[in-house]
Amino acid sequence: MSEGFYIGKLFIHFYGVIIMFGAILAAWLSTVETKRRGYNPDVVWDMMPWLLIAGIIGARIWHILTPPASMVEMGITTQYYLTHPLDAINIRAGGLGIPGAVMGGALALWLYTRKKKLSFASWVDIIAPGLALAQAIGRWGNFINQELYGAPTDLPWAIFIEPSRRLAEYMNVAYYHPMFLYESLWNLMNMAVLLILGRKLKEKLFRGDIFLIYLVIYPLGRFFLEFIRLDPSNVGGINANQTIMAIIAISSLIILILKRTILKDKQRLEEFPAVPQKAV
Repeated sequence: MSEGFYIGKLFIHFYGVIIMFGAILAAWLSTVETKRRGYNPDVVWDMMPWLLIAGIIGARIWHILTPPASMVEMGITTQYYLTHPLDAINIRAGGLGIPGAVMGGALALWLYTRKKKLSFASWVDIIAPGLALAQAIGRWGNFINQELYGAPTDLPWAIFIEPSRRLAEYMNVAYYHPMFLYESLWNLMNMAVLLILGRKLKEKLFRGDIFLIYLVIYPLGRFFLEFIRLDPSNVGGINANQTIMAIIAISSLIILILKRTILKDKQRLEEFPAVPQKAV
């Protein structure tokens, strides 16, 4: 399977094209949510480049800090990246972590809303469904690259992995769980839930709740999928991604519960101040 195409001497990876397609659809969905809430949709396109750049940087940092076991066995560790800065910034060679992308994007959004004097909680709610959509689309880049597959299986929907993409200990095994597909479908479900809740329960939700629900649903699915992942990112003998996902899901659920005892009737969704309808 081809991983890309040339434009002149420049090789374009399908993985990057898919990520950009997901980002554009995410921004479009965010404008839909923005208009529905009476906000200025131009804000979405204004903030998008900053969120995208910060997301990529965060995703790369996450990969550097939590390289998968197969790379560690080849000597490509965090220490290696720290002593080889050119390899550390070479994202064309692969290596992006979604948890880092979310963290980087969230930080950029916080800085953006702070500078523009907007509500961070309001805007993170708007972006959350689009974020889930972007993740669902982006996972298909893993299919193109034949990566992020799960344990061997003979199920009807198992995917064939080329020998060059298999782990050494599974060289004689051809078919595996399509982990990328499971996560893609989970993210689509997450998006649908967030959109439905934002409409059906708008009188019962607080600002920031949609994002917190995202932070419960996505990590929950990722936590369980890590059980069938063959190439986990272990730090100190612990699956870093799985552990962090559990912490985030539990913490977000606790915050959701506490908000209902502390905030009570304050900051409901219908009380959001609309962004002035003018260009940014």
